[in-house]
Amino acid sequence: MNKKLRSAFLVALAFFGARSVSKAQYLNVSDSAFNAGTPMTGHLWGYMFGDYYYKSHADALDRGGSNQYTGIPKDRNAFQFRRIYLGYDFNINKKFSTEFLLAAEDNFPTGQVSGSAVSTAAAGDELSNQKLSLYIKLADLRIKNIWNGTDLVIGQQATPAFPLLSEKIWNYRSIERTIADIRRTPSYDLGVGLQGTFDPKTKNYGYNLLVANGTSAKPENDNYKWFYGDVWAKFFNQKFIVDVYGDYQRLNWTSTWHHSRQMLKGYLAYNTAPLTIGVEGFINNLKNDVYAFYKETPASGGDSAVLSSKAKGISAYIHGDIVKNKLRFFARYDHYNPISVVDNNKYSHYLQNTGNYNDETFISGKTYTADHDQTYSQNFITAGLDFTPYKNVHIMPNIWYNHYKTQLSDDLNNTINGSLAGKAKGDYDMVYRITFYYTFGK
Repeated sequence: MNKKLRSAFLVALAFFGARSVSKAQYLNVSDSAFNAGTPMTGHLWGYMFGDYYYKSHADALDRGGSNQYTGIPKDRNAFQFRRIYLGYDFNINKKFSTEFLLAAEDNFPTGQVSGSAVSTAAAGDELSNQKLSLYIKLADLRIKNIWNGTDLVIGQQATPAFPLLSEKIWNYRSIERTIADIRRTPSYDLGVGLQGTFDPKTKNYGYNLLVANGTSAKPENDNYKWFYGDVWAKFFNQKFIVDVYGDYQRLNWTSTWHHSRQMLKGYLAYNTAPLTIGVEGFINNLKNDVYAFYKETPASGGDSAVLSSKAKGISAYIHGDIVKNKLRFFARYDHYNPISVVDNNKYSHYLQNTGNYNDETFISGKTYTADHDQTYSQNFITAGLDFTPYKNVHIMPNIWYNHYKTQLSDDLNNTINGSLAGKAKGDYDMVYRITFYYTFGK
């Protein structure tokens, strides 16, 4: 091989060798490269949480609607997954990125009352053979900085209701949903959203807007869209957070029935590494939602009136360090009132029409009808310890308690609840749990 040919061969070998090394490095980039937005880089992540639970007491009327333990009998114990996530995020280039998330979430565990509205309304994420299944929870395209500080998100995405802010600061979704999430305000939906800050350099003030189907992962089944929006601010070096949220959706809109729901929610939190305190409350205005049945038929005729109502909830919590990076504590209290139009002198019972705001009782032998008590308020308490033996691994002994109390007068309560009228005035679900939670790729 002459000198010129040998030189050319060495140059070519170096060139293609460098390309091979470069390509190998390019396809096996680190998370830091992904986080920096390097084009064609991806990130696999996930987490799981569940419990060993023991239900020491069961509400005699099986109240609570769609909560995790409604209808589970006293003394039931089990190991249970409550959420499994597997996600993949990918940078197409500096301008476009995507996220994809598979989820399995056991919303309605085996053991709830046979034939009740809870057990027949849905099987959670269970197949017909009661095996847990995965579904597509997120699948969206993010277009970054369509103007300075604002991204456009297209597809199935997190809503502004709570997952973008208040749920992250609560930090214990593995223990319980936020109070708006318990009522099933969507945490994700299919639509078009804007997520941005008013001050991109400091990111102390921002907003989130979304127009979506209102059906989460299910196909749209009507012409009514769900409109979401919130604005937030962070003060005192981003330690004090204020968030104001609102949404609106028409549910039925005919010449004879204008039925809609509209939530207003406020959130305040003091959030530091060793200690977090938060308060979140909502009012959901339910237009022409309640059929209120008269005790005595009025002269004008008709056995019921259609009333607008308000469902209200408030949640307060605290969590903090006992031993830094090893042991923490958490405690939370919620109060929820599903109806604001109870008039025991005028009406005998009520039928509410908005899903997840019309909790029922499921006494054996009765059917899902308006002769049940839908007025009862709920008081929820949870508290426990968070032991972290290793980063991203949590073991959390805790209690889960929900108390129910009717708002009906004694005579109406006795008529509707019969021999269990005394329990209707005050009964509860109590569950002792050891919750496990672990993550990877985060």
